[in-house]
Amino acid sequence: MIGFRTASKDRARRRVRRLGGAGMILPLAVGALLAAGAGTSAASPGAGPTAVVSMGDSYISGEAGRWKGNSLTNTGSRNGTDRAWVSGSTYDPAKVYGTTAGGCHRSDSAEVISAGALAEKAVNLACSGATSANVFRASSGGVAFKGEAPQADQLAAVAASNNVKVIALSIGGNDLGFADIIKECALDFTLWYSYCYDDQQAEVDAKIDSVMANVGKSVDEVRAVMRGAGYADSSYRIVLQSYPSPIPRGAENRYTQSDWSRLNTGGCPFWNRDSDWARDSLVPQIAGRLKGVAAAKGVQFLDLRDMLQGREVCAKASKQVSSTVPASAQTSEWARWIDNNESQGLIQESMHPNHFGQLAAGRCLSLAVAQPANSAVGCKNTAGADQTGMFLTPAP
Repeated sequence: MIGFRTASKDRARRRVRRLGGAGMILPLAVGALLAAGAGTSAASPGAGPTAVVSMGDSYISGEAGRWKGNSLTNTGSRNGTDRAWVSGSTYDPAKVYGTTAGGCHRSDSAEVISAGALAEKAVNLACSGATSANVFRASSGGVAFKGEAPQADQLAAVAASNNVKVIALSIGGNDLGFADIIKECALDFTLWYSYCYDDQQAEVDAKIDSVMANVGKSVDEVRAVMRGAGYADSSYRIVLQSYPSPIPRGAENRYTQSDWSRLNTGGCPFWNRDSDWARDSLVPQIAGRLKGVAAAKGVQFLDLRDMLQGREVCAKASKQVSSTVPASAQTSEWARWIDNNESQGLIQESMHPNHFGQLAAGRCLSLAVAQPANSAVGCKNTAGADQTGMFLTPAP
């Protein structure tokens, strides 16, 4: 037990309980590019415009797209970080999330939109909090979610009225229990002064085989829908992607772990040991297994494990926004913090790529689609650059 804390536990307990109870679920040219990458030798049946579709969970739906960095200022525009600000103390999340505000949280900067002109239309079916069961067709055990039909059933309608060229899929994190992992690790920092990595690693190991089986079934369900709509497998591509780490390694955190600054100032209440485990063990483990699913199913893999390197919440290489440090894709954090005073937005936005991070993810998707349809690529950022500095590497 680590016993050097002196601040009040009650305040921390309230914050972390809210984190656990709020349902935070751990958001080019058309012609030649798509013809070269997607394999269009067989004509697709869609009579409408070309389309790129995103499916899955919050990491691709656009959760946290409301925020341009993190600021301790709780009034007005929060130093320009709050894209939902209207005036005075009035905020309208629908400015960012549209009709899905408070629900699926499909933001106007979600990856499929930020990817640019991959197709004539961008269709976002992903939903914050979704599990694999929310992707499956209802006829295959799929479950409706937040008032919407299973995503594969929604895809059928999209495929019938559009010429779908790319389907980007992010799924598995909620099956694995990202929210519970974050909650337990935050509790161990703020209340129990112990580490979470050992217990949580055991939980992950116990679940991951079944989770990956469901990810594989999600891919199969997408294929089945597209075949049912008359598409040849070669007429479009599926891009299965992994998850970025929203927190840095312990040595890369700008706040000491020996006081309350990581909670009260940085919004990253995790011990160094747990941070290292998340960054260098958990995230790579999930990515490696997802890569295996992609290879087994013959789809493209986009590895995002390093997408936020140096841009994570509390990273030394990035800065919080303030009255003297403006919101900027070059200097600000690219992930949403855990709201340390419960006064900004919804807790479910925590630990997701923010507006800047989503612009980066979109750039990664556009770069990936320029590669062969069965490739496995990683995507990294260039220090000090905005999303235009994203570049691909071979997936580890």
